Amino acid sequence: MQIVKGKAGWIEVICGPMFSGKSEELIRRIRRAEIARQRVQIFKHAIDARYDAASIVSHSRQSLPSIAVDAPRAILEQVDDRTELVAVDEAQFFSDELVAVCDRLANLGKRVVVAGLDLDYRGRPFGPVPTLMCRAEYVTKQLAICMVCGDPAAFTQRLTQSRDQIQVGATGMYEARCRHHFEVPDARDAGGT
Repeated sequence: MQIVKGKAGWIEVICGPMFSGKSEELIRRIRRAEIARQRVQIFKHAIDARYDAASIVSHSRQSLPSIAVDAPRAILEQVDDRTELVAVDEAQFFSDELVAVCDRLANLGKRVVVAGLDLDYRGRPFGPVPTLMCRAEYVTKQLAICMVCGDPAAFTQRLTQSRDQIQVGATGMYEARCRHHFEVPDARDAGGT
């Protein structure tokens, strides 16, 4: 969002369904900060090794080197004091501790940019992203294109039978869907509501 030098820190969240360009937008913001000669550190959850274990990668294959971590506290431990922008991709895979870590970094004067799914495959709030949206100064809700009708899509349709909330995948396992074409899996199969 903003390229501001100074001591003010804040949180930006980029959210939406799969295939909506969240990682592309994150990469765009990082590159703009680098053009402004800001010091940047990039993190992602270690579970996401779809395209590259050591880089954030968009579905369109844009990429930047990152640090893969398993827990939010590892981000806090590895952020350099001189870092001005801390970027986190695939935030939905982290525990709720990510909220406190992002708050702490922002309070230290850092710009924190987080990208992730806001809803899971059942259309329910996913991981720490919804809470981060409430805590953030800036929220960007990306929309994809419904793969059934071409309308704006805010949902991620899982195409496999797995009922685990976390199933890392891409094309062939998921599709972007609009409200009309999104099909919630049978709650009885998932043991949920």
